[in-house]
Amino acid sequence: MKFENMNIIEPVLKALKDKNYTEPTSIQSKAIPIILNGKDVLGSAQTGTGKTAAFAIPIIQHIYNTGGKVKIKALIVTPTRELAIQIDDNIREYGKYTRVKHTVIFGGVKQGKQVDKLNSGVHILTATPGRLLDLINQGFIKLNELDIFVLDEADRMLDMGFIHDIRKIIKLLPYKRQSLFFSATMPRNIVELSSKILKNPVKIEVNPVSSTAETIQQYVYFTNKSTKKDLLLHILQNIENEQVLLFSRTKHGADKIARNLKKHKINSAAIHGDKAQNNRQKVLKQFKAGEIRVLVATDIAARGIDIQKLKYVINYDIPNVAEDYVHRIGRSGRAGEAGNSISLCEPEENIYIRDIEKLIKLKINVVNNHPFLQTDKPMTQAEKKEVEKEKQRRKQEFFANRKKKQGNSQTQNNRRRR
Repeated sequence: MKFENMNIIEPVLKALKDKNYTEPTSIQSKAIPIILNGKDVLGSAQTGTGKTAAFAIPIIQHIYNTGGKVKIKALIVTPTRELAIQIDDNIREYGKYTRVKHTVIFGGVKQGKQVDKLNSGVHILTATPGRLLDLINQGFIKLNELDIFVLDEADRMLDMGFIHDIRKIIKLLPYKRQSLFFSATMPRNIVELSSKILKNPVKIEVNPVSSTAETIQQYVYFTNKSTKKDLLLHILQNIENEQVLLFSRTKHGADKIARNLKKHKINSAAIHGDKAQNNRQKVLKQFKAGEIRVLVATDIAARGIDIQKLKYVINYDIPNVAEDYVHRIGRSGRAGEAGNSISLCEPEENIYIRDIEKLIKLKINVVNNHPFLQTDKPMTQAEKKEVEKEKQRRKQEFFANRKKKQGNSQTQNNRRRR
C-alpha cells in the first residue's frame, strides 16, 4: 500500500513526497484509515515505528476539511519536552501546505512566548502535562471545542509520575471527542487508564516492546568496569566519523563520560534532566546538525530524540530493565534504516544481558576480538553486601563531617558577631 491509496488529502501527500515518504509503516497503514473514520484507537507501538505520523496526518486532514474558526481542535499530551517538540516539528512538516496552525508548550522555560502563540490562535496543541494544566488554570487554554485527544507514550507518562495530572486533564475534555491512546507496553494500570479515556476503541499492536527492529545489528563487548573508558575510545576509533547516541544510567555518569571524551578530542555533550531546557535544545540541535559526534543521554532525556539515519547506539551502562534496552536501541534503525547497537558489559551487568536476551528472544552477538576482554568475576552476594555497607559507612561519615563543619562555621560566625 502507498500513501496515495489511503484517501489522504493532496497538500499532505505533497509534504510526504518532500520527505521521500511513499509507503506507510505498519502502524501508519493500520491506524490512519481507522483514525480518518473517527474511531478511537488503543495502539501498542514502540518508538521508531512512525507512530507520530500515524496520528498527526489524520489530525491535520480533519482540521483542513472542517475549517471554521481557529480554536484548539486537537490536543496531544506527551511526557517529555523533547518528544513534544519533535511531534510539533513533524506536524509542521506534514502540514506545511495547509493553513493548519499548531504550537508546543512545555515547562522549564518562561511562558511568555508560548502564551503569545496561543493567543494568536492554534488548531493543534502539543503539550507536557504540567505546563498544560498551569496555562489552563491561568485561563490561556480552553478545550471546550476539542475534537481529538491524543495521549502518547502513556507507559512512560505513568513511570514519570504524571497519572494525577492525566486524570485532571481527562476531566477537562469534552465528552464528545475522538481519543487516541498510544503506549509501548500495556500493563494493567495502562489498560485501566485507557478504559477511562476511550470508547469502543480499535486495538492496534505493532512491534511489541519485546521485539527489536530486524534492521538493527546488536553486539555486546564483555569488559571490566576499569576498562570501559578505554574500550569506548577503541570502539569510537573503529567507527570513525559516525555519530553516536550513548546511554548512561545516571546524570553524573553522563557528564563524566562527556568530559572524558572531550579530553580525547571527541566532540561530545551530555543531555539529562538537570540541564536547562535551552541547553538541552541547543545540544539536540547541534547533534542533529552533525556538530556533535557523541550525545551522552540518560533514558528519560532520550525520549523524543529522533535523529534520521542514526547508525549507532551505545549502551555504556546496561539497563537493569530489559524493556529500556529495546527503547534505547530503537533510536537507530528507524523507518527501515540500518542501525547498530553496541553494549559495553562489565561483570555485574552480565545478568542484565541475559534478561534482555530472554525478552527479545535473541542471542546478542558477542565481540571477542578487542583488547579489553572481561577478566574480573562478578561479586558474590556477600561481597555486594560488604561493598554496600562500606558505601553507607562513607556516606554517613561524609554527612557527619559536613554537619560538624557547618557547626564549627556557625560557632565562628557567632563569635564574630559578639
